[in-house]
Order: sequence, then structure tokens, then C-alpha cells
Amino acid sequence: MHVSVVYALPDQQFVEELDVPESSTVEQVIQMSQVLIKFPDIDLAVNKVGIYAKLTKLDAEVHEGERIEIYRALPRKPRSVHAGDDKKARVRAKKERLQSKA
Repeated sequence: MHVSVVYALPDQQFVEELDVPESSTVEQVIQMSQVLIKFPDIDLAVNKVGIYAKLTKLDAEVHEGERIEIYRALPRKPRSVHAGDDKKARVRAKKERLQSKA
């Protein structure tokens, strides 16, 4: 059965395509991929995993063609970053309006 394991950092990606036995679990496939050796900071007790962007458990059975994804914690929620940028832009626009009236 052909599956892949992916893990991405801001500056590099890990993609490993494997042939694994039928009825392999997500955790078994991750172990077979050697991603945990290449990236020792991955802790399967902490990092969430998914199949095609849908969260799954480590003991879930993997099917033909699936892509197992290991997720890392983001420093901030992407929406929060944009909200902060939007607020700065609104404050800057307000200052400019007040200065143009003066």
C-alpha cells in the first residue's frame, strides 16, 4: 500500500513516500518514515496528526494513497496576526485623518 508522510517547517519540508503493509496505523507509518529521527523535536504526544488536513488519532488505520501530516504548533494564530495588522492600519489611518484636518 502506497502512502506518504509530510512535515513542514518555515524553511524546509519533509515528504516521504512509502510502501507499507495493509492495516498499518498512522503511528506505525510515521515510525517507518524516519521523520522522527530527522526532526527529533517532533513529539507525537504533543504534535497533532492528520490525514489530508483532517485530524486523526495515531491508532487510526491508513488506507491506500493517504497523506499523513504532522502538524507543528504555530507561534500565533494566523487570524490574530492579520487582526493586529488591521488594527495598526486603522490607527495609522485615523492619525492621518486627524493630521489632515489640522
